[in-house]
Amino acid sequence: MKRQILATSLCTLILTTASAGAEELQGTLKKIADSGQITVGHRDGAVPFSYYDDDQKPIGYAMDICAAVVDAVKTKLNKPDLAVSTMPVTGTTRIPLLTNGTIDMECGTTTNNAERQKQVTFSTTYFVAAVRILAKKSAPVASMADLKGKTVVTLAGTTSVRIINDANNAEKLGMTILSAKDLAEGMLTLETGRAAALIFDDVSLAGARATAKNPDDYQISTEPLSVEPYGIMLRRNDEQFKALVNTTIEGLYSSGAITALYDKWFTQPIPPKNVNMNFPMSTQLQKAIAHPTDDPDPEIYR
Repeated sequence: MKRQILATSLCTLILTTASAGAEELQGTLKKIADSGQITVGHRDGAVPFSYYDDDQKPIGYAMDICAAVVDAVKTKLNKPDLAVSTMPVTGTTRIPLLTNGTIDMECGTTTNNAERQKQVTFSTTYFVAAVRILAKKSAPVASMADLKGKTVVTLAGTTSVRIINDANNAEKLGMTILSAKDLAEGMLTLETGRAAALIFDDVSLAGARATAKNPDDYQISTEPLSVEPYGIMLRRNDEQFKALVNTTIEGLYSSGAITALYDKWFTQPIPPKNVNMNFPMSTQLQKAIAHPTDDPDPEIYR
């Protein structure tokens, strides 16, 4: 029944988005129309947002939302056979690949913040995460103070790098900070004892723990280090495309389709290993859905 409701809502959403009229195409929409192709950037291991299944197909919560955007683009351009390509990106390549036109949007776990807004822009927020600490239960970590003099790992090119460095300097913790290229490498660093903790967004840590060899060996800290609003990353000064993207996302919210999408990826078994994230929707995300915004200020999400 949820799938039927979701499909019906998406169809209604696409038609609503398309009804905006046939104004002159600009920016990304013109680029897509001229090339006959849209390119979606994604992460390869950000469970359950965008990651590969057993067939090396990118799937996930963010990918489903971006699929709704792609369908809206097809309808807007009257191109039902529009070619859709995908390209994996990392924390360090995602912004350059977007700004140079290689990808048209990035669908993953990228935090909307003031610093990134200098180079790119973001859609309506579709998830609210918090940076926390993942550690082994045999050597529990409740706060950054517990990591004094120890080695920690996070993902290169992410907001967690700044958060850790700021705490390290302010509290004189003397931590050694390692940068992993992706979540899988970060988790391996923790598993093998090369780091005492993996510090990153809590929902991604939950995904890493759920897919670990021994999930029960790990625990996530309670106290958040920061609040992180996620959105689809877009090129700056492209209001026409951004408006279509935001209308699509906010249509998912107003129709209620977002609830089925969320449950599909966060409270039910997901491929390829049929693990369940057991990650109920937070009050912060419920607030963002009830009052859609693309504001990067973390304080409004608390």
